[in-house]
Amino acid sequence: QVQLVESGGGLVQTGGSLRLSCAASERTFSPYIMGWFRQVPGKEREFVAAVYWRGGNTYYLDSVKGRFTISGANAENTVHLQMNSLKPEDTAVYYCAGVQSYTRTYNNSNDYNYWGQGTQVTVSS
Repeated sequence: QVQLVESGGGLVQTGGSLRLSCAASERTFSPYIMGWFRQVPGKEREFVAAVYWRGGNTYYLDSVKGRFTISGANAENTVHLQMNSLKPEDTAVYYCAGVQSYTRTYNNSNDYNYWGQGTQVTVSS
């Protein structure tokens, strides 16, 4: 069973930057889409960004456009989320996710069948 392992969360001040990484445990893992979601207590998990692994197309939550960048390193089976100009409302547990088969949508968490353990991102005001 493929595992997704995240790293890079932490505490940062408003306006700061963090880079999240997510590595697949098996080099044979060939996703269709890799994505990042986030969740705060009491709320549903929210789509943040996604990248189509073969074509490279990327998609973002409107509130993070221009601040976050998702990128995939195919040879390393790793996906990154560069987060700049962080705001307190970005505070959440961030999850890496992947799906290997075709799915019509990229922003529905129910379509993803591989998940990381989550990493806390806290932005102080």
